[in-house]
Amino acid sequence: MSKALIIVDVQNDFCQGGSLATESGAEVASLISEYVENNHHKYSTIVATLDWHISPGEHFSDTPDYQVSWPVHCVADSEGAQTHPNLDTDYIDGYFRKGAFEAAYSGFEGLLAPEDTVMTGERDAQAQQVDDSPKVSLDDWLQEHEITEVDVVGIATDFCVKATALDAIDAGYDTRVLLGLTAPVSEQGLSDAVEQLEDAGVTVVED
Repeated sequence: MSKALIIVDVQNDFCQGGSLATESGAEVASLISEYVENNHHKYSTIVATLDWHISPGEHFSDTPDYQVSWPVHCVADSEGAQTHPNLDTDYIDGYFRKGAFEAAYSGFEGLLAPEDTVMTGERDAQAQQVDDSPKVSLDDWLQEHEITEVDVVGIATDFCVKATALDAIDAGYDTRVLLGLTAPVSEQGLSDAVEQLEDAGVTVVED
């Protein structure tokens, strides 16, 4: 087996009630959990990416354009940065944080978080941890696990899911996006993302 599942940014701020919510984020979190429960045995490893902003510069704006600049979201160690409670994290082997000091849409820009610092709703949101662990990228992790194929799911289809899948195909992985397990920002964005993904050689699974 040489396939990985990459769960992109299923975090409170991207679901209903969050500062940058998608319409179907919470529903997609539940659907991903159901999918993982039924299919985890098909994957050598399952990982998740997290937006994890400390001071990302112009990525945050009081007057966002929702293309390059955005409202404040997924601030490191905040409740909004936690994984959504509908996402079952039992099968997730590692979390890759991205965007600390600049915009980062692709999970391939992330670094592995130490296990005891990952927030899944079970630890004090105010607790601060010192991260002096080795810097392991998502690509490093996948290569160490001899992964050749990846499936990508999560939020948002037209931004971080798309960017992660495009980087995966560029890195040489046979890449699929499971569209029914993603949540877009907009319908137009979804349509454009599907076109870009398919043009790049990503397989888009629509059912």
